[in-house]
Amino acid sequence: MFNKLLIIFFVAASLTNCAAQKQDKPNIIVIMADDMGYGDLSCYGSTLINTPNLDKMASEGIKFTDFHSNGSVCSPTRAAILTGKYQQRVGIDGVVTAKQHRDVGLATSEKTFAEAIKDAGYVTGMFGKWHVGYKTEFNPINQGFDEYIGYVSGNVDYHSHIDQVGYLDWWDGDKIKNEEGYSTDLITEHSVNFIKRHKDEPFLLYIPHEAPHGPFQGRLSKAERTVGWKDGAKQKGKMSEEELNTIYKEMVEVMDEGVGKVMATLKELNLDKNTLIFFCSDNGASRKVGSNGGLRGYKSTLWEGGHRVSAMAWYPGKIKPNQVNNETILTMDLFPTIMDFVGAKTPEGLDGVNLKNNLTTGEALQERDVFWGYVGRKAIRQGDWKLILRSKTAEPLLYNLKEDIEESNNLASQHPEMVETMLKKLQVWSDDVNSTSE
Repeated sequence: MFNKLLIIFFVAASLTNCAAQKQDKPNIIVIMADDMGYGDLSCYGSTLINTPNLDKMASEGIKFTDFHSNGSVCSPTRAAILTGKYQQRVGIDGVVTAKQHRDVGLATSEKTFAEAIKDAGYVTGMFGKWHVGYKTEFNPINQGFDEYIGYVSGNVDYHSHIDQVGYLDWWDGDKIKNEEGYSTDLITEHSVNFIKRHKDEPFLLYIPHEAPHGPFQGRLSKAERTVGWKDGAKQKGKMSEEELNTIYKEMVEVMDEGVGKVMATLKELNLDKNTLIFFCSDNGASRKVGSNGGLRGYKSTLWEGGHRVSAMAWYPGKIKPNQVNNETILTMDLFPTIMDFVGAKTPEGLDGVNLKNNLTTGEALQERDVFWGYVGRKAIRQGDWKLILRSKTAEPLLYNLKEDIEESNNLASQHPEMVETMLKKLQVWSDDVNSTSE
């Protein structure tokens, strides 16, 4: 009898220990909006768009005021978040277009955060937009994700799932497999399903939404594209500005609804206290629609409106609620941060910095310079100062963002020594990150 009791005790202790070990490994969810501006959420000042779920995430965690996408367009930011490196270093400096770059992609020799976290025993899933390679060899399934459903181009018709040049672009793993539904809802549906299926093991879930990137379509909009559709085809019945704003509002709000479903699922399964969520946009809003919250510029520019984005972090019990974080942060910083939270080994050679102590204890980040580059334009941020070089021959522009967030007062002529120093740093950085991708 005593021996049986002893065996029961050790089995129970072992099961308890396993459960404790599991609880020590938080689930990780990274949610990314597409082309959403700094001012497009109600918690960032929008009076047009209602986003109660993202507002709730911000109030229960950290809202960032100085968070930046690595790129001012889609593909570069996605390459940076996946690798933890400046996108120039991994050869994705511009948009990987459906028309001209179907053979281009993120090298499989680059270690993604999905591959790195698998070494710590995580199951990984991705549902949504890839945009760093069209060929099967570049598919998410071959770059660390156990499960993938979504599209590999820059955007698809939200209903027919046809890309910009007329190809069907909806994948299940590395096979084309279309399904009926509005892309935003499908992305949410598959994400929720993934959480339910993997609730008993640590998981990483990457949810790169299509919304609110064009084509501008709501749930009840008709499909615009069919197979063979050509990029540049005129939309029948061009939308008025009012109609466009109404559709855009719906697109953001449907995405927010999906975020709410993800958070509700975590709570329902008692995973909410053991899950870290990051949310951000991949760049600022386009010139056509959306709000960058009074910032200068828009998507594709190196003004603040091109890359300063709304972002938040949520981890009940680990991250205190109602925080506003003013640190300068880039999307590439999420990789090493995630690795520390889960206790995985961080690969060498990352450009991103670990934010864990800043998020959990408020420890200030060490000062560093950060950089942007796109189609010959470059920028450097040094503390409150930002220098923009619009071309090799253009005069540099210098702004003090603490006093001039609108970037309206060029101070370059008043601080020539600072300009010279920042230009030298910019050149050193450019030489460094571009040499490694050659």
